[in-house]
Amino acid sequence: MTSAPRWRQVAAATGLLSDDGAIAQTIFAEMTVLANRTGAVNLGQGFPDVDGPAWIKEAAKEAIDAGRNQYAPGDGVPELRHAVADHQRRRYGLDVDPDTEVLATTGATEALTAAILALTGPGDEVVTLEPFYDSHAAAIAMAGATHVPVPLTPHLRLDAGALRAAATERTAMILVNTPHNPTGTVLTRAELEQVAAVARERDAVVLTDEVYEHLVYDDAVHVPVATLPGMAERTVTVSSSGKTFSLTGWKVGWLHGPAELVTAVRTVKQFMTYTSGAPFQPAIARALGDDEAPRALAASLAQRRDLLCEGLERAGFDVTVPQGTYFVVADGAPLGFDDGHRLCLRLPEQVGVVGVPISAFCRAGSTAADALRSRVRFTFVKRPEVLRDGVERLARLRPA
Repeated sequence: MTSAPRWRQVAAATGLLSDDGAIAQTIFAEMTVLANRTGAVNLGQGFPDVDGPAWIKEAAKEAIDAGRNQYAPGDGVPELRHAVADHQRRRYGLDVDPDTEVLATTGATEALTAAILALTGPGDEVVTLEPFYDSHAAAIAMAGATHVPVPLTPHLRLDAGALRAAATERTAMILVNTPHNPTGTVLTRAELEQVAAVARERDAVVLTDEVYEHLVYDDAVHVPVATLPGMAERTVTVSSSGKTFSLTGWKVGWLHGPAELVTAVRTVKQFMTYTSGAPFQPAIARALGDDEAPRALAASLAQRRDLLCEGLERAGFDVTVPQGTYFVVADGAPLGFDDGHRLCLRLPEQVGVVGVPISAFCRAGSTAADALRSRVRFTFVKRPEVLRDGVERLARLRPA
């Protein structure tokens, strides 16, 4: 008997395969349909409702007018690769060769997928945190590798003991997402040193999803894994411009790491998109040289985070204030809602607000899904007036 087609394995890994074998909608599509039908405030999907800085858009227009509209080099335009290397050196002290150790990609999703496909395969295990972003599970399934999720603690921190127990001689990769979507947790240096120790012991590659690297608040500090002792030679770092500059539709991402690992990823990536975003790449190269735009966005988001958190608390939710990203985790249990998915189905109809259940970022029936069953993710990357409208509506929520 042949095994299930790969697309069905991907659907199963991401919770899209129902018990009767039908393909279901993603939770994001399901909630968007509800938002559109009910006219609800959509605080479920994490995309900005305002574009990034005008001067970055003008730089793209200049590139278009200058004729930079044909295929860009497969590894990215030189100025973008140099800008990534300069950014990593300026902010983190990392020495990155722009010619052999940087690869431009169609957003972070392609970078992560190409890296997983290039560096893992059948018989390998890929360890991730749980909850996990759905594309991580999908890429692992496409590679034919085994996904080994490690649940965060009830306080949404790394469980170092569980991580060590999960890693085996078959662990080829540890995928770390910090700042973490969906929880907003920013892993500390001490937590990341635990990850690094396990990676060295198992001789595993570390793949880091750092797309929210600039969106950290209060006293939190983003620490790239590649800056830890002995980790630059086994770490592939992924980031992108979408979250940093509120230009998610441009899909300009990148990765960097040891030349031999980047070469392996490039070999796979060239048969995916090959290249994209020719006029957007030089614009993002220029943007990466400016530290003010990300600082201004983070400061604005911190205020919007507080607005949403305070509104959720007034509505009766138990709120975990995030250290990073643009998501808040709210627990509906104090209001009598022990099932976040059911609550999310109820919210649009009852009060006109959309959220996303945290269980959608976990394996069905897993320990993490059960522990986080009553929790919901809301986004605050919306205009203040939209958030105020949302929290006013949430205040009308009736306890279960």
